[in-house]
Order: sequence, then C-alpha cells, then structure tokens
Amino acid sequence: MDAVVRELGQICGPGFARAAGAADTVAGVPARVVAAPATVAGMVATLRSAIAHDLTVVPRGAGTKLDWGAAPRRVDLVVDTGRLAGIWQHSPAQRAAEVGAGMPLRAAQARLARSGQRLALDPASADATIGGVIATDEAGPLRHRHGGPADQLLGVSYVRADGVLAHSGTRPGRKTVGSDVTRLLCGSHGALGVLVSATFRVEALPPTRVWVCRSVWTPLEVHDLVDEALGAGIDPAAIEVNLPSGPPGLVPRQRGPAGPRGGAGELAVLLEGGTPVVDEQAAVLLTLLGSDAATSPTPPGWWRRYPFGPDDVALRLTAPAADLHAAIYALRDAAGAVVPVRGSPGVGIVYAALSGRTSPRRASAILDAVRGVLLARGGTCVVLAAPPRIRSAIDLWGHRGSMPLLRQVKERFDPDGRLAPGRYIGGL
Repeated sequence: MDAVVRELGQICGPGFARAAGAADTVAGVPARVVAAPATVAGMVATLRSAIAHDLTVVPRGAGTKLDWGAAPRRVDLVVDTGRLAGIWQHSPAQRAAEVGAGMPLRAAQARLARSGQRLALDPASADATIGGVIATDEAGPLRHRHGGPADQLLGVSYVRADGVLAHSGTRPGRKTVGSDVTRLLCGSHGALGVLVSATFRVEALPPTRVWVCRSVWTPLEVHDLVDEALGAGIDPAAIEVNLPSGPPGLVPRQRGPAGPRGGAGELAVLLEGGTPVVDEQAAVLLTLLGSDAATSPTPPGWWRRYPFGPDDVALRLTAPAADLHAAIYALRDAAGAVVPVRGSPGVGIVYAALSGRTSPRRASAILDAVRGVLLARGGTCVVLAAPPRIRSAIDLWGHRGSMPLLRQVKERFDPDGRLAPGRYIGGL
C-alpha cells in the first residue's frame, strides 16, 4: 500500500495520508490506509484513487459512533472528513445554512448562535460531526418538535461511489438540483455516498427554556402522563424519560437537589419560546403532573445521555407512542430484569442497555421476544452497538420486509460494493 499512500499524500497534502494505525478500526475491523482531503475536489480525487486501486472506503468524522452498526466486511481506506469543516454558506433570512461534513456539531452551533440561530439537533454524541450525525441518523430530545436530521435537511452534497460529485435538494442561494436523496443518506453509515456538506433548516434561538420534571416509576405511568400533557394542549420542545435499572420500590417519591431519590425514574419536559408562553405552560404542567413536579432552568443530569456504555449491548426501540410502554415491558420480561431505558416517549423512541456480559444466545433470545411484540405493533428493535462476540452472532436489525428495496438502493448507489461494504441496513 506504500504507492497508494504516496498517491493519496499528493492529493491530500504532506502528513494527511498514512498507513492506518491500531486505533484506525471500524466496528473492530482494522483499516489499511487513512486519508484526510482538505477540499471537495480533494475528496473527489481521493475516491477516484480508491476506485483506481480497487479499495473499499469507509468515511469517518469524529469517530464517536464508528462502533455503531454492522462491522464492514473490509476496510481498505478510511476517509477522514475532519478538514471539510466550517459554515460554508449561511442565509439568516432564508433560515438555511450549508455546513461542511467534518464540522463538529458543537462548533456549528456556536457559529450560528452569533446570528441568534441554531440547528435543532441535540444528539447525545457531543463531539459528533455533521456527517456523523447524518450517517447514523442520530437525534436527541429536540426530535419531539423538530424531527431528526432527515426532517431538517434541505440538501446535501456528496461524492458518489463512481467518484462524481453530486448535489441533492437545496443549497443557500441556489435552485433545487437533482432528485432528493437526503433521506436515503440518513442512517446509511456512509454506504451510499461520502457526504461533503449538508444544508439544514436553521431555527431562531429560543429566548426562554424551562424544564419541568417529576419522578416516575413505571412505563405505564410515563405513558399516561405524556398522554395527559399532550392532551392538555402543551406544546413541548422535548419530552424525555429516564427509567433506571434499579428495582421499583415502595419508598416515598422525593426529590433532592440532584433529582428524584429512592430508585425512581424521571420524566422531563422541555418548554421553549417566549417567556409569557413558557411560564403559562409550565404552570399548567406543574398542576397536571402533580406529585413532586418542579421547574428548573437547567436539564437533569441524564438529559442527552444514552443509558448504555461502550461495553453494553445498545438498543433502540421504536413504536407508536401509544404502544411504547408495552415494548419496554416486553424488554423487561424477556431480559428477566429491569433494564435502563432513556428516550423520547412522545415520539415513540427509546434507548436501552443490556449487559455486555450477556451470552450471544441469551441476547438473541431477548431480541427475538421483544421483536415479536414490536412487530405486531409496527415497531422495531435495532442493535446499535455490541461487543464483537455478540455482534457477530446476532441479528442487528430484526424483521426486514423491505430487503428487496434496500438491496436495489445499495446496488443503485454502489453497484461495486465499494462504500462501507456490509454496513448498510441488513448487512448490505
């Protein structure tokens, strides 16, 4: 690969193409070469070089979620997007901004805040890049009001598997071009194209933010409280729940300075907007939630944090909001224990953790049981990440009635299987 490194060094510049090291892995699979082009033209040239040398390519941003999803079958070249950063175009009046794929989301938010605006994205991966958020379709609490990345994207620019730069959707100050493939790229793990920039709808920074929190004990209680809050005409920016793994007890519901005590979980509702409206809705919520409900100008400590660690089996459960509590109960029954759960009950998405010490056979049985309950309710249970010994032995996705269509999509965008082979949905 020495000749490949030299060629990529000429494209990317001295020091920005090298043989891969021990840390350059994707879901445990080692890479051979790493390259970091500084421009869009450089990214195009890098992909064309990979094609010429018949190399597989996996894009990488900050690497915060490279262990998510399936392990690739082969990683010849990791393309680092970190130098494709910055706010490339920003039209405050049009409420749109084009952001380089390698721009850390946190940095993008800081830049936009100077104009009194923000991206309505708040995923738990604090150091994630724009490209990484899109590639994994990662969303945080604000998805309750604003949706996920696919709902906020206006357009994308990406390098196709044949080394051609393509645009889809809208870019600030330019007409809509091409067919809209933005939703296909969301959650594709870089298997359909290498993203170089994304144009998002931007929102005005809210003048007031208030969290209303109270203790909760069971998934059914969470369901009922969320249903009551939304039925009362409350328009929250986010509703999040934290159900820890401790056994539900019969101790009194009490709140301390750090939140609920006695093993209880917590329901938190974020209100954003003008101060009079937020104050009015907070007062309604305090009355409606009762118990130990209280307001706070800051979020609870678990807000925007996943319930799983790097050595756990990380799950994402989706279901109609009215059925989400049933999915959580099914997970508990299958696991034979109370498992930690956090997420957005108002939109039917939560995350859960199984111990990484679970045997592959046991993990598979738990997944089968939960998926059977969810399938009847139009839901899913996806394994986001798992230790290698478990990931290689289980089905990460569950029922995939759309596999023929997914296969057509992969073949259309990447007929030679060059981009992140095996990382796309269903292991394509």
